[in-house]
Amino acid sequence: MAVTLEEAPWLGWIVVKALVRFAFMVANNLVAISSYVCYVIVLQPLRLLDSKRFWYIEGIMYKWLLGMVASWGWYAGYTVMEWGDDIKAVSKDEAVMLVNHQATGDVCTLMMCLQDKGLVVAQMMWLMDHIFKYTNFGIVSLIHGDFFIRQGKSHRDQQLLLLKKHLENNYRSRDRKWIVLFPEGGFLRKRRETSQAYAKKNNLPFLTHVTLPRIGATNIILSALVARQENGSPAGGDAKELESKSKGLQWIIDTTIAYPKAEPIDIQTWILGYRKPTVTHVHYRIFPIKDVPLETDDLADWLYQRFIEKEELLSHFYETGAFPPPKGRKEAVSREMTLSNMWIFLIQSFAFLSGYMWYNIIQYFYHCLF
Repeated sequence: MAVTLEEAPWLGWIVVKALVRFAFMVANNLVAISSYVCYVIVLQPLRLLDSKRFWYIEGIMYKWLLGMVASWGWYAGYTVMEWGDDIKAVSKDEAVMLVNHQATGDVCTLMMCLQDKGLVVAQMMWLMDHIFKYTNFGIVSLIHGDFFIRQGKSHRDQQLLLLKKHLENNYRSRDRKWIVLFPEGGFLRKRRETSQAYAKKNNLPFLTHVTLPRIGATNIILSALVARQENGSPAGGDAKELESKSKGLQWIIDTTIAYPKAEPIDIQTWILGYRKPTVTHVHYRIFPIKDVPLETDDLADWLYQRFIEKEELLSHFYETGAFPPPKGRKEAVSREMTLSNMWIFLIQSFAFLSGYMWYNIIQYFYHCLF
């Protein structure tokens, strides 16, 4: 499409702004990620002496890094409106987030909306596609203990065994509390046709806004992390008893991300900021683990039901611009998620000052040696 004379200044401004944002993002990554790695290396003696304190400090730095990513979208006007249950109420308990997956921006959206939920981000483990291992953030995720899962039938059984071993070795030893999982196993646009064909073949619901979830990773997580009582039933929480001290996984947080006009934000847009400001809507529903079946077939039915509900939620949102009210209420209440500009300024300043400090330290030792 040709650009008119009136549109040229606006287009020029968009290009300049995108280039400036990209340059800042590159610089931000260089200083922040490099500093994170240097701090982790220097703190290795603490890891041997006091592992819990080491992983606490590492988690705080990890939260700051994710906060920097969130700030790129925040200053581009990509904000979040939250609906449904208030997940701050269970932020100190162990939980699994089951999230629908539409684009790479889903991860950035979660990085933003979880920043004000206490230490959730610091104590969180992500399950993500193995391709992210080779991105600029891959080294951080490897150190933090996130799990990279390889998709495909030929890898499925092996990956589930590796996930089980990873949870046994890294989840509680690093004081992790939350796990983020995308059960669909890929982006909506890539899996929708296959999912609909599978649904038709197996007499399952025909879904348009989500796809049928895969069961394997969820089953492994629940099997590994749900504490059992003597009678074999799960020891979990009750939404009305948030002071429960029962150990193990306590909550499933069914999380539904919705974009206006069903137009998801990708990571390129998040970085370059060329799309107009938009509000992403995130709906939460909390389930006590005691209400979640742990047997494979029953769990599959339960998960399918959650994604059928997601389909209904998204259909309602795309028709009305809002999520439906909970049962027993006439109106749904939304909450605007905000980031502190002062906090963002402080963590960004710390990153650049740390980068400058480590550059001078490395330069000093280089000159001493050579």
